[in-house]
Amino acid sequence: MPAHLKSSVIGPEITIPITGGRLNLGTWQGIYFCEFRNGTRRRRLVLTIFS
Repeated sequence: MPAHLKSSVIGPEITIPITGGRLNLGTWQGIYFCEFRNGTRRRRLVLTIFS
């Protein structure tokens, strides 16, 4: 599957609630960063926290 189709299925962003200063994830949930393009390009990861 081409990279642009994979990225459209996965999505470019997520929203995770924070409760008591901790990520509010379920028992079997996790956060993963996926790179679908071939090659070694530099990427910038942006984390924004709203309170």
